[in-house]
Amino acid sequence: MFHDFVNLLYPTVCHICEAELLKNEQILCTSCLHDLPVTRYHLDNENPVKKVFYGRVKIEKATSLLHFRKKSGVQHLIHDLKYRGHREIGTYLGKWLGEELSQIPEYLEIDLVIPVPLHKSRLKERGYNQVENFGKEIARSIDAEYRDDILLKISSTQTQTFKDRLSRWGKLEETLIIKNAEAVANKHILIVDDLVTTGSTIEACAHKLFEVPDIKLSVATMAITN
Repeated sequence: MFHDFVNLLYPTVCHICEAELLKNEQILCTSCLHDLPVTRYHLDNENPVKKVFYGRVKIEKATSLLHFRKKSGVQHLIHDLKYRGHREIGTYLGKWLGEELSQIPEYLEIDLVIPVPLHKSRLKERGYNQVENFGKEIARSIDAEYRDDILLKISSTQTQTFKDRLSRWGKLEETLIIKNAEAVANKHILIVDDLVTTGSTIEACAHKLFEVPDIKLSVATMAITN
């Protein structure tokens, strides 16, 4: 009854259309949920996410849950997650993708889930890594360990939108360090992030992780740009 009373005073609304949610709805109303552009890329490993990294870094498995387009519902979701403190969106998307990955044997071979790290100044400013809950839910679903103390960002970088990919990758890798390397040796690691565009950030993370011997890497993100 108390929950119903709180909802009466402060109704929860859809993060896309802002319609009031029904009791059985979470984060999104049924209409907006059904309208989301789901990729299902994990059902075919020769997919656009995997192809982003061809010839750049060896990736075992790769997927994104959603297609990202500007001024879309997906952009609104990720914006609410990153800049408006709605960490529950990461939990929601992680449970969703994690449940689907748990049905695929190759993803059950993953040992560790590692998020793309934030520099401590950005972490302090935002208060959280927007990928944390997403990664934790995926790890729980595939029975893997979530670790955010291995790949660390030691300096911040300015946006380099107008620089070429190779130049940007070099800059990004210089900001990363590996700690507790013994925990990842001989492991299959899943790198998680919110969005893959050029792939430069994940590529830099992958090259840094490959400094540890005998590891395998896979990738999962909330969305991929078209």
